[in-house]
Amino acid sequence: MSASASRPSRRPAAPPLISQDPGRAAHLAEVLKAVAHPLRLRIIAILVEGEANVSELVERLDATQPIVSQQLRILRGHGLVAADRRDGFATYRLVERNLEGLVACMDRCAR
Repeated sequence: MSASASRPSRRPAAPPLISQDPGRAAHLAEVLKAVAHPLRLRIIAILVEGEANVSELVERLDATQPIVSQQLRILRGHGLVAADRRDGFATYRLVERNLEGLVACMDRCAR
């Protein structure tokens, strides 16, 4: 019996929107550039767990406050995270919840 005969047939999946829309592909490439930095990726992974202020991020990342703030500014500029002012601190949260799936996928790929 051939290998193809033993597998159930599947309907072809619809082509991804990215393949049909150059503008969407360009936008997503910019998002990937924003995520494609080790510190920014770690910030996103921390924010997947929940909100955090800059001091908490600095401590968890073992990085300086100016560096963390610079990376947060880039993520905010791409609309991936947002800041809310509470008790004199900026608390950061994910805006784009689909990043949770991206982080989980990347974590599995790294194994």
